[in-house]
Amino acid sequence: MIELNLNNLTNDFPLLNKLMALEEVVWFNPNVTTLDQGLPYVGLDEEDIHDASLRLQRFAPYLAKAFPETQLSNGIIESDLVDIPTMKTALEAYYQLPIKGRLMMKKDSHLPISGSIKARGGIYEVLTHAEKLAFEAGLLSESDDYSKLLEPEFREFFKQYSIAVGSTGNLGMSIGIMSAKLGFTVSVHMSADARAWKKNKLREHGVNVVEYEQDYGVAVEQGRKEAELDPSCFFIDDENSKTLFLGYSVAGERLKQQFAQQQIVVDEAHPLFVYLPCGVGGGPGGVAFGLKMAFGDHVHCLFAEPTHSPCMLLGVHTGLHDEIAVQDLGIDNLTAADGLAVGRASGFVGRAMERLLDGYYTLTDERMYQLLGQLNQAEAIKLEPSALAGMPGPIHVEHNTEYMTRLGIDDSTLSNSTHLVWATGGGMVPEQEMAMYLAKSSI
Repeated sequence: MIELNLNNLTNDFPLLNKLMALEEVVWFNPNVTTLDQGLPYVGLDEEDIHDASLRLQRFAPYLAKAFPETQLSNGIIESDLVDIPTMKTALEAYYQLPIKGRLMMKKDSHLPISGSIKARGGIYEVLTHAEKLAFEAGLLSESDDYSKLLEPEFREFFKQYSIAVGSTGNLGMSIGIMSAKLGFTVSVHMSADARAWKKNKLREHGVNVVEYEQDYGVAVEQGRKEAELDPSCFFIDDENSKTLFLGYSVAGERLKQQFAQQQIVVDEAHPLFVYLPCGVGGGPGGVAFGLKMAFGDHVHCLFAEPTHSPCMLLGVHTGLHDEIAVQDLGIDNLTAADGLAVGRASGFVGRAMERLLDGYYTLTDERMYQLLGQLNQAEAIKLEPSALAGMPGPIHVEHNTEYMTRLGIDDSTLSNSTHLVWATGGGMVPEQEMAMYLAKSSI
């Protein structure tokens, strides 16, 4: 790691003073490029997404039988796309500002199996690893009906291998549930901010949960160390995994299909703005990559982070990426948004996607709770706090004149735009826990 001089940093990047004061900030990336210019830095392309999509299709017959909740979608793990017009009215009233475009929500919060966006990347990486092992052992080929994975011989085979991951909660849920179902021995290393109910649910599935009093970074590091001691253990690295990233990226082509079904146009005259809660960056980074590949330069992605954990904004804004952590600025990384409680961003995602992301903003825990209550009241949709991070995005976008001018978007174009809030978690939160969230929302 490089040696940081805080005085020099704050002189070079005055925005850091606001971050250190835990103020809500908005930063539109002046270095954003076209897809053609930014794509070479990602190191992945459309063919990689297509390969991931085909793999998920191969596993669909197995998933439909292993998880009955996926039967209606024939084993494809996908979420609903819904309008939230009453919430749009509530936001306009709160900010005393209009939102000219259409406001929608992508309910990854209610994805089957693990109830969060992590069901995309986490489950995909476990399936990819399982397929590789089964191929190498001569137990499976691409032309097979993958529902054969339910047979006892496969559980016995996978029992020889273990999987480990470090998590604040939701990634651990998706990897733990999927790995255990296949027969793997699985350990989830969970940081102090992980919710008790998530730990309990994993244990119910036979997952070994290792708890830490420290934050996400320590949980990941310890998980990695444990895996290194066991040659049969596969460590899933949320910070650097291109496989996880590709699992999330399939969301782009899926959303494009949903838009076509609902006759929603995305082009120069009908821009799409997408707001993604960001922790370490793998989930939102992968989704944003998939969206850029699906919609090109007509989609504009923004990341949202808690004021106490603005790791991706910090890394990209300074250009230091994973060489700087929020703790280096004296920021405590303590937030109710457990899925976003990350002090150091993924260097892979930051460097791969920095030219393709339009902006970043932060919001307080109090605001997330407030939005949680407003959404429940307006649309009867219940989310966990971190999943509300994307909700103020349309206000920041539409009322930043400099940003709109840079994009060449006027009021008439804005009226034709679609704002999409990506809801990332909450579908499996127990009623008692949700009642506590809602109680805090009215404080």
